[in-house]
Amino acid sequence: MRLQKFLASCGVASRRKSEELIEDGRVKVNDKIVTKMGIKIDPETDLVCVDGKNIVSEEHKIYILLNKPKGYVTTVREQFNRKKVIDLVDVPFRIFPVGRLDYNTSGLLILTNDGELTYKLTHPKFEIPKTYIARIKGTPSKGKLNNFKDGLRIGNYTTSPAEIKILKKIDGDCLVEITIKEGKNRQVRKMCDAIGHPVLELKRIKMGKINIGYLKVGDWRYLTEKEIKYLKQL
Repeated sequence: MRLQKFLASCGVASRRKSEELIEDGRVKVNDKIVTKMGIKIDPETDLVCVDGKNIVSEEHKIYILLNKPKGYVTTVREQFNRKKVIDLVDVPFRIFPVGRLDYNTSGLLILTNDGELTYKLTHPKFEIPKTYIARIKGTPSKGKLNNFKDGLRIGNYTTSPAEIKILKKIDGDCLVEITIKEGKNRQVRKMCDAIGHPVLELKRIKMGKINIGYLKVGDWRYLTEKEIKYLKQL
């Protein structure tokens, strides 16, 4: 089994993050630091360590849905001592967030120790739709909405076609529903900035067909068997 796949299957991190761990020299195989991609190991006989800790195969997979509050980071490590989403979930397994929501964004976040599923849900090639409700400043014109839907130039890339619709107007601002199939850093906020209507509040409500429902902010629940099956079949 490839080393990065083994790390992902053990719940260490997603496959992409596992590759970063290897490149950073934080992974040892049989007491030797490995930094090259593509190395294969035997999970039964080879000793794998990350940051000095032995890694063993994690048979029990866990899938959690959290309604993330604002003011929490979606990183497992936090150098500035800010609150972390994993501190909200009390389970006896090491888990990590699927993708990220920025510090001031709330809503649906999946946490798991299934690295393969994380890879599938976060890699752009799988085009998993993510839906947000945003309060934005002002009300965009039809032309700006069309530009948003067609794709916008942000920095050095052009976004894929997205969906946006106005739900209602609120005191000179408006509430919109936005669906994207990418997950670049602060993408929704950057897209709204690009059409001149910055985000005031942002909440993710869906990933694929998984819906936040009536889960209260800061609360979490296990995904149902039906939801897990749906995600694995994507």
